Amino acid sequence: MNWFDKLHETFIVGERYKWLLEGFLNTIIITLGALLIGVVIGAIIAVAKYFCEGNKKLRFVNWICDLYTTVIRGIPVTVLLLVFFYIVLVSSEGITVAIITFGINSGAYMAELIRSGINAVDKGQMEAARSLGLSKFQAMYKIIFPQAIKNILPAIGNECIALLKETSVAGYVAIVDLTRAATNIRNKTFDAVNPILVLALIYLVLVVLMTKLLAVFEKRLRKSDGR
Repeated sequence: MNWFDKLHETFIVGERYKWLLEGFLNTIIITLGALLIGVVIGAIIAVAKYFCEGNKKLRFVNWICDLYTTVIRGIPVTVLLLVFFYIVLVSSEGITVAIITFGINSGAYMAELIRSGINAVDKGQMEAARSLGLSKFQAMYKIIFPQAIKNILPAIGNECIALLKETSVAGYVAIVDLTRAATNIRNKTFDAVNPILVLALIYLVLVVLMTKLLAVFEKRLRKSDGR
């Protein structure tokens, strides 16, 4: 049996390629949902920590933010996924648990990325905005935050790619993601090579496409800045 016949037997016979399509769709849904949650959480924490600097009244808020980032970054994402599935969100569907878990995990890393971007903006811009009558929050929203995002866009892109690859452990909570789909095909056909190779190729193509899209987005941002 040649290689093409083996591929046909593994993926076409029994329409097992549909398992990969289902896994692909679930992987994209989890990644996009988690990315949205991660960016929102990261932005909130980063801005909160910025306002907490030098403000003794907000020390407790700063402590909560530090506790969140320390705990989440200190627990492996697979363990975190199991904790949420079996303890925290027991009655929820696997895909919902995965989106929330990966989103919370990503938020801890996004928070540090966004905070570094905010700190990289010249502090004089906040003072100038305040002298023009803007509140601290308005200055953050209209002036500081947009510049921070532009500064850290490549780092955020890398976090998006890392998030996509992290979702490969979603199968631990009975979700048919790409990795679980390939594993199911391998177990069904006893073909230990082709499902894994196809899985690796799919992830590689996704990462390359994301990298290209991010590069185009960065280029457009530079043009909008007149660079």
